[in-house]
Amino acid sequence: MRVIVIGLGVQGYKRRRVAGAECVATVDPVNPEADFKRIEDVPPASYDAALACIPDRPKMQVLGYLVAQGKHVLVEKPLWAEDDAEIDALQAAARKAGVVCYTAYNHRFEPHYVRMRDLVAAGALGRLYHCRMFYGNGTARLVRDSAWRDTEAGVLPDLGSHLLDTARFWFGDLAADFRVVSASRFENRAPDHVVIASEGSRPKIALEMTLLSWRNHFTCDVLAENGTAHISSLCKWGPTTFTHRIRVLPSGRPAEDSVTLVEDDPTWAAEYAHFARLCAARAQTDLSNDLWLSRTLRRLGHDAVAAAAP
Repeated sequence: MRVIVIGLGVQGYKRRRVAGAECVATVDPVNPEADFKRIEDVPPASYDAALACIPDRPKMQVLGYLVAQGKHVLVEKPLWAEDDAEIDALQAAARKAGVVCYTAYNHRFEPHYVRMRDLVAAGALGRLYHCRMFYGNGTARLVRDSAWRDTEAGVLPDLGSHLLDTARFWFGDLAADFRVVSASRFENRAPDHVVIASEGSRPKIALEMTLLSWRNHFTCDVLAENGTAHISSLCKWGPTTFTHRIRVLPSGRPAEDSVTLVEDDPTWAAEYAHFARLCAARAQTDLSNDLWLSRTLRRLGHDAVAAAAP
């Protein structure tokens, strides 16, 4: 598969490295290392698929062009749109053209995320009560110095999209009642610390995201009828640990099964391989997850900006 990388920034370099020899060209309007400044300048016959590592605003226009050219496309999360009709139209166009339009959520390929999904699906935890996730990095200053990142809802679409997608990956469909618990602008123009929650989902869900965690970190705690499950850190920040505790009745110290991994981040290569398989099979594009996420993030983003107003 011949691919091009659109947007030669942090994510673009990662995608290009994983694609290796299959990357035949790069596109970026400002990076002098790129082969082309505009996607329209790349000869359509020279590539089969694109890896779009671009800001939210131009995504729908770029994806529309690629699909119209009959190209498969992987686009970095979230798939942002002004309204639902744009996503519906993109899905219809991709299906008509027989191409794959895939939104990248690389954390779905994190080994302990897969372990959590499988544990939940097996029913070993019994009734699910509550899930809390925390996702933090220390990029507040870098974001503030970016012309396009420190805008609008800030950390919410960036890290919140990962957390919401992860919850759907583990638990399936979620309630539509997520609300902003708190939103702050401690160092940035846009919200840099946000907490959201849903009471209607099962399990109940609380998600905290921040740009102010000076040591990058992720934690998750799932409380359930038959025990609990926990994740501490990710492979890229390792070591990362998954712990499953089995409840003792009527009370007492639970039996515990713990797995710790120390390895390089495997998610980028795993996701690229997954995308390549989808393209080879010409799998039907399904943007229903993106539609739910876009609708939810638009509403929450409006509320977060209002809550964080000075």
